[in-house]
Amino acid sequence: MGLHGYLVLWCGVFGAAALIGYGRALAGRTRAQRTVTAVGRIERVSEPRHGSSPSDGISVVVSFRDPSTGREFTVTNDGERGERISTAWTGREIGVRYPRGRPHAYRFTSNLDGAGRGLGWPNFAAFLVYAGPVVVTAIERGWPWALFGFGWPWAVSGAYHLPGNVRHARRRLDTLASLTAVPGRVTAVLRRVSTDDDGHTSTTVMPVVSFTTREGAAVTAYCDAGLPDPAGSYGRDVAIRYAPGDPSLFTLDAEAERRGWRWEIALNVLTLIAVASAAVVGAVLV
Repeated sequence: MGLHGYLVLWCGVFGAAALIGYGRALAGRTRAQRTVTAVGRIERVSEPRHGSSPSDGISVVVSFRDPSTGREFTVTNDGERGERISTAWTGREIGVRYPRGRPHAYRFTSNLDGAGRGLGWPNFAAFLVYAGPVVVTAIERGWPWALFGFGWPWAVSGAYHLPGNVRHARRRLDTLASLTAVPGRVTAVLRRVSTDDDGHTSTTVMPVVSFTTREGAAVTAYCDAGLPDPAGSYGRDVAIRYAPGDPSLFTLDAEAERRGWRWEIALNVLTLIAVASAAVVGAVLV
């Protein structure tokens, strides 16, 4: 089988996968469309034990109501239950997802919106169908076709998403300018030791901070940045700055956060310029 034969096979397989995925989405049969998203409320928070593993997350008890039956459930995040809960306080709302009619198969998520239409894999399969001819053309006619073929879709996608990314970064910068300061304390330092295939060990350290907002919410949270000497920080008093509307947005170093979000804006712009330039260079050289 020659190169073009493999191309036909490639496009046929992934084209069929894309069509099947889009057909299931139109029929409302994707996994995401059959997933219920309920709004849960944290009823109780248990502080992590000093020295335990950070992969477990903060132990919580959550209550939620099944929208289809109205029945209320009270559950915990013990075991593999979706996203790790790294910031918790009594009364916080989190998403609870589960297959329709099976609320006991729940998974936690930080996203309170629905699970979407399940178009991720069909879209990826459609992209692979497009990528096949681009790769073959680049092999036969030269690398400028790869620049042009892959550059312009990324440039269009970047231009489409850039305004939203910039608005998000600016909202975070505005939030950082209106933070409220309260005292906090490092109540635990979590550790996980892992060994790779070569026998080398590495240790992950995650401090846990606790603070009470001015609105009276007692927050327990993982603190992965802004804390000097995290391994030796157990029992240390720290200054916390948080967003009054959402205590999960907190920092120990507001200035570093500002620099990070400014760099985020610059990186988005530079990435768009780079892929657009690649597309233009490819178009000129082909």
